[in-house]
Amino acid sequence: MNRKIVLITGTNSGFGWFTAHSVAALGHKVYATIRDIDGKNADKAKALEQVENVTVLDVSLTDEISVKSAIDTIIAKEGRIDVLVNNAGAAMFGVAESATTDDVQRLFDVNVIAPWRLMKLVLPYMRKQSDGLIINVSSGWGRFAAPFTVVYSASKFALEGLSEGLHYEVRPLGVDVAIVQPGAFPTEMSQKIQTGYDESVVDDYKAINNVSNKLFAAIGQMFETVNPNPQEVADAIVNLISLPKGQRPLRTVVDRPTGEITKRANEAVQAEFENVLKAFGMEDLLA
Repeated sequence: MNRKIVLITGTNSGFGWFTAHSVAALGHKVYATIRDIDGKNADKAKALEQVENVTVLDVSLTDEISVKSAIDTIIAKEGRIDVLVNNAGAAMFGVAESATTDDVQRLFDVNVIAPWRLMKLVLPYMRKQSDGLIINVSSGWGRFAAPFTVVYSASKFALEGLSEGLHYEVRPLGVDVAIVQPGAFPTEMSQKIQTGYDESVVDDYKAINNVSNKLFAAIGQMFETVNPNPQEVADAIVNLISLPKGQRPLRTVVDRPTGEITKRANEAVQAEFENVLKAFGMEDLLA
């Protein structure tokens, strides 16, 4: 096995926690980022440090200096970064109008700007070695902007846009970019969903309260009947790492209850996307 140096964000719980364990178990060297490892996440960081092949880094992903310091640490020790898994994220559901400008900025800082910051910092090393893999964890809501998920979906749409275009730009240079689209999973993030700060507008939406209630009831019922396991997402990420360079799909859906809908949408859009590239003389990038 070709031992890889893998950087994974958001490893204190959920997809990141399972991914760090799964990747390390294959013998790869994992650098796992967790924020505030001497404070609220001390126990998680200590537990992860006990896992063979895992090194925990205290990183605030919205802080340029903190992120650059982490990258410099890895390069100083390993000389390279083979895989970046942008897993860390935040969620915001509820009436879209209740989101203030600051709310939107805060969510985009975590879900869009932070992943881009990491991509921007690792790409020079990946290009130099003509080899690398960037995996961005998006969401099924990165394909559909459902009511009451509007701001969250917008941030995932943005992450998908960055990933899709970059996929074709850097593939000729030996670097793969892939998107993982999970459905709803009972992770710690799903228990920490933010809502908009401007509650003054919420009462004006009482006429459709039953719709939002149905959304969250459906998700709860899904958790009970299907019992989706976050390990499924970790397995999908491991599979992408294991696939040969150039053979990794752009999008991987991990969603047993409603994933076929997302897959069909992906396929339909991909066909037209390829037509757009051809129309603008970029068909060589499809090879």
